[in-house]
Amino acid sequence: MKNNSVFKRITMLSIVSVMTFSLVACVEKEPSNAADSASENGEKVIKMGRVTSANPKLPEGDTYEDNAYTRLVEEKLGAKIVNAFEGEGEDYTRQVALAISSGELPDMMRVDSREELKELVENDLIADLSDVYDENASDYIKDIYNSYDGRSLEDASFDGRLMALPATIGDEAPNMIWIRKDWTEKLGLEIDADGDRLITLDELEKTAKAFIEKDPGGTGNPIGIPMAYWLNSGSYGGSALNMTSIAGIFNAYPRFWLEDENGNITNGSITEGTKQALGVLSDWYKEGILDPQFGTRTWDDIMALVTNGQTGIVTGPWHIPDWGLSTVREMDKNANFEAYTLEDENGKVNVAHTNPTGAFIVVRKDYEHPELAIEILNLFYDELANSKDLATDYPEVAEYKELGVDGSTRPFNIEVLKSDNLLFDYSNIMGAVNGEIEMEEIASSEARDAATSIMKYTENPAEADTADWSKYHSRVKGMGMIDKLTKEDKFNWVTPVYYGNTETLEKKGANLLKLEEEDFIKIVTGAEPLDYFDTFVSNWKSQGGDEIIAEIEEVLAEEE
Repeated sequence: MKNNSVFKRITMLSIVSVMTFSLVACVEKEPSNAADSASENGEKVIKMGRVTSANPKLPEGDTYEDNAYTRLVEEKLGAKIVNAFEGEGEDYTRQVALAISSGELPDMMRVDSREELKELVENDLIADLSDVYDENASDYIKDIYNSYDGRSLEDASFDGRLMALPATIGDEAPNMIWIRKDWTEKLGLEIDADGDRLITLDELEKTAKAFIEKDPGGTGNPIGIPMAYWLNSGSYGGSALNMTSIAGIFNAYPRFWLEDENGNITNGSITEGTKQALGVLSDWYKEGILDPQFGTRTWDDIMALVTNGQTGIVTGPWHIPDWGLSTVREMDKNANFEAYTLEDENGKVNVAHTNPTGAFIVVRKDYEHPELAIEILNLFYDELANSKDLATDYPEVAEYKELGVDGSTRPFNIEVLKSDNLLFDYSNIMGAVNGEIEMEEIASSEARDAATSIMKYTENPAEADTADWSKYHSRVKGMGMIDKLTKEDKFNWVTPVYYGNTETLEKKGANLLKLEEEDFIKIVTGAEPLDYFDTFVSNWKSQGGDEIIAEIEEVLAEEE
């Protein structure tokens, strides 16, 4: 294994460890002598680093170390979980740093970046799981990972060997355009005449202009389209109030690391397509379509515009009705939104795959029972997930579901979901809503709750509460659009070549994002002409961008 540059970071982590030793000492549990080995009285023992939550909602008497989930591991797998350390957020991150720098790892723990995983591999601290995965993983678990076309297992592999079990996060694209349907109906506006949920820039412009001219919210100060000053996000989950959908028209993916047409690594923020998208926003700003105060409003300011009826157009992910648009319903019982997305000149919706992993479960090298990590995976993400009668099969777990006990109380605080999990949930929800399947057949309690809310909303939309309104909008309209466009093969998926961090990206990444935000605001508001984008690209490259690209190319070359 390569060790160059790693020990520099190990030294830095050691400094962090010294600073946090007293904190860790308070949190770390004193294991029994039996826990120092891999078995106790014939029972296997797993010393584990656990990611906790401030409010796990555990029943009285239960703890992270002794609860329905850990008891299930003991009953089914004959293994007792002993917490080496517990922590939340930065506290947990510091404890992982201490474990890595000291070389004293628990038997299993979660690491939250590929950079940490790489350190563990290069310092020969964790087990190669290739063979135990092949021999022990259930067919369903293998199907989950295979649904990512190898991307997820590749993220956890080095030199062709599987060194961790990756968490998996399904895609949530595209960025949607949420438009007040009650307003378009009030004004007699025709939008999306063919009902395919795809609209053009012209249709969006005309709708925004009509909202400005007619002021259907009756506020006296209507705003066309508000957008946050940062304009972009490297995740579709953070796509609210940004230009992702507009950039997609021009096959641009700001803040994603991509391979260009010549095979070179680039960043989506510096491509010609992003320049074209900024040109659209600049024109909109001049015409008054874009919020005149773009660049100065806070998130709260913009959400206030939406809530009080000054604007009826919001960009965001499928779930924005649950946490953003719901405030509109609180103020106006007649409020109703429709979800659309922008199509390119070929009638396609261009989207980038998000990071399929983000977290990993690792096993200490030389731990006697590495197969237990796979068996835990099978138990929680196959057997429990696919149980048709949870109350009968696993009554304690079913009770936890009813109580809303936090998922962090499971041994591995990760999700392992198929890439199309969102569509699977949608199919189950709508199957129950349409009477095609019984509610009890839905394994996910969250999906069952959504189906119940949708039924309540559809029975009496005018009197339904806000929670039911939100679930109807996010699932039927948000998820529903993704399902429709998937079945109609409308998505053009692009796979970024790199999701991780590099030494220069860690040092200079924040400054590059600041440069991007400031220069994009200047271009959109007309403080600088559109061609100033070329100056931005030059500055971006000279201020660290070229160094980062070179480092990414080196990493990718090593992994080939």
